[in-house]
Amino acid sequence: MDTQSQEYPHPQLKLDNQLCFAIYASSREMTKMYQPLLDHLGLTYSQYLVMLVLWEQQECTVKELGNALYLDSGTLTPLLKRLEAAGLIIRKRSTEDERKVHITLTEAGWSLQQQAVSIPDDIKERTCINTDKLDELLSEFKQLLQNIHQANVNSAANKK
Repeated sequence: MDTQSQEYPHPQLKLDNQLCFAIYASSREMTKMYQPLLDHLGLTYSQYLVMLVLWEQQECTVKELGNALYLDSGTLTPLLKRLEAAGLIIRKRSTEDERKVHITLTEAGWSLQQQAVSIPDDIKERTCINTDKLDELLSEFKQLLQNIHQANVNSAANKK
């Protein structure tokens, strides 16, 4: 059978028609774009995300950090251990509730913020998309994330 001359009967299954793939591939490429900038700071992309939350929040629990980053504690714990070993954060168990672990920045963690301040502008420049369009995309992706997260929460609740 000559597949070149026939129309694919299920266009909804073509890779080019998958929103999930466009998001996945864009995410991977965006992470690659960040890496040379983060290498200068000695951070991985995931570690950078943790640092962003801590620079903004100043202190949070592992659970709060996981909620902010959509990560579970099993993923976060090794990441946090590496940041602690690098001298950027302090993990401290709560005295009121031993199940809670509080995360704070060290002086070195705070000083890294000054070195990272140009990264968002560098990334905007490298995407070759104007600021208004990037702001629009960010807003749309935030809404998509919120919708998907709520759908997942509803789906999990319906399974109970």
